[in-house]
Amino acid sequence: MATLTALLATYLGRIVLAAVIWFAGRKLIGLVLDVLERRLEKTQIDTTLHSFLKPLVNITLKVLLFLTVFATLGIEITTFAAILGAASLAVGLAFQGSLSNFAGGVLILVLKPFKVGDFIEAAGFSGTVQEIQVFHTILKTPDNQKVIIPNSDLSNASAINYSAYDTRRASLEIGVSFNSDIKRAKEVIRQVADENPLILQDPEPVVAVGAHGDHGYIVTVRLWAKNENYWAMRWRFLEEVVDAFNKNGIEIPYQQLDVHLSSNKE
Repeated sequence: MATLTALLATYLGRIVLAAVIWFAGRKLIGLVLDVLERRLEKTQIDTTLHSFLKPLVNITLKVLLFLTVFATLGIEITTFAAILGAASLAVGLAFQGSLSNFAGGVLILVLKPFKVGDFIEAAGFSGTVQEIQVFHTILKTPDNQKVIIPNSDLSNASAINYSAYDTRRASLEIGVSFNSDIKRAKEVIRQVADENPLILQDPEPVVAVGAHGDHGYIVTVRLWAKNENYWAMRWRFLEEVVDAFNKNGIEIPYQQLDVHLSSNKE
């Protein structure tokens, strides 16, 4: 009876201690994550790391807490490690996609093809990078939609980063009717480009006849602007070209069909 009482006291004490460690450990992990969040906000570390490091640290600390609790209960860590290893292998085979997404997230953080705040086009979507998490990246589209893309898709496929450089070039094609003076049309387009304050003059704007279309000349225009002014510059320039054409009597071509009738007299 005494032996049974001693065993119950021993195991009951371990269970109580393990429970205390579990709840105290959860509280401590929460405090560590809060401190980590504040430190990351104060430091100069890239904001891209914030959404990635916090869940990674959370998972690591919880695994250590589980091991500590099992050790307190008297379970051999070596035995548990072997069981955990076998379970990890089975889980790894079942969740290969998740592991590849994790590896893709690490590659994105290391190689930095883009970061939080960049506007990118990838996996058939375009948007601003909001978060780079452990398994996926979140984009916010221009029409305010949330897009979640697996990191493996982003790390193994082509992506366009429109925010990578300070300046961006607009490639435009403007139609001019065959009935209009093409040299005058080019002068008008160039004047509009020179007077637009959003258009950079270095590199110099390019205005040239790019092709002869079915209904008129195709004037090719190459314009440079600061990245943040790109769309405002593009829309303003096209509107100003229309106004300038109207003032100077330059016609914009439109699709038309000329029909010639002939009468055969016998």
